[in-house]
Amino acid sequence: MASNPKQEREARARLRAYQARQRVHERRISRRARDNWIAAIALVIILVLAVGAQIFFFSGGPGTPAPTPSASATPTPTPQAGENIGDVPPAELAEGRTWTGTLTLNDVALGVELDGAAAPQAVSSTISLAESGFYDGVSCHRLTDGGFYVLQCGDPSGDGTGGPGYSYGPIEAAPADNVYPAGTIAMARSGGNGYSMGSQFFIVYDDTTIGADAAGGYTVLGHVTSGLDELKKQITDAGVEGGASDGAPAVPTTITGFTLQ
Repeated sequence: MASNPKQEREARARLRAYQARQRVHERRISRRARDNWIAAIALVIILVLAVGAQIFFFSGGPGTPAPTPSASATPTPTPQAGENIGDVPPAELAEGRTWTGTLTLNDVALGVELDGAAAPQAVSSTISLAESGFYDGVSCHRLTDGGFYVLQCGDPSGDGTGGPGYSYGPIEAAPADNVYPAGTIAMARSGGNGYSMGSQFFIVYDDTTIGADAAGGYTVLGHVTSGLDELKKQITDAGVEGGASDGAPAVPTTITGFTLQ
C-alpha cells in the first residue's frame, strides 16, 4: 500500500500531542506529590510550634493550665533545681504555727489560714511579703475554668513573669493524691523546678486535680476559711476575658489588702 504523506503527518501530530499531554500529566503528578510533601512538612512544623508554644505557656503552674511565676521583678539568675536564689526570708519566720488573716481581692474579704508547720518556707515568704506591703495593688492576672479552677495572683508584673527578686524551695505539703480541694491556697512555680517559687500563688475555687510533674506537686501553704462563695459570685463566675478557659479574669482583680497575725 502506498504511503499517504498527509495521514503520516496527522499521525505524527497526534503522537506529538499525545506525548505532550503525557508530559503535562506527569508534571502535574510530580507537582502534586511535591506539594503534598511540602504541605505535610508545613503541617508537622505547625504542630511542633503549637505544641512547643503550649509547653512554654503551660510550663509553670498547676498541671496543664499551669500558673506561672517567677522570673523576678528585679533581674536575678535563673533558678536552678535544688537551690534558693536571692534574699529568701528564713523559714523560722513562720514560727511553726498557724497564721490567720484576711486576703482582700477587690472588695471580697477572704478569711485565710496559713500552716507554718506544714509549709514553713512558703509561709515565711508570704508573711514577709504581706507585712512589707509587697502585695498591695498587685493584680490577679490569671483565671482558669476549663477543668482546672484556679485564680492566680501575686505577680507585680501582671503577666506571669514577675516575682519578689528571689526564688525558693523546696515543695512543701503537696497532696499525695494530687487533689486540691476548693479553698486551697498554693504556690505557683515553674514546671519541673521545685525551687522556683516566689510571690505568685493560686486560690483553688472549685475542687481540682492537678497532676504532679518531675519536681512533684505544688506547695499548699494554707486555705480560705470564709468568703469563697463571694469570690465565686463576684469574680470567678464571670469567667475568663473573651470567653477563653485560661487567661485574664473577665472581672479585673486586684489585691487590695493582705494581713496576717
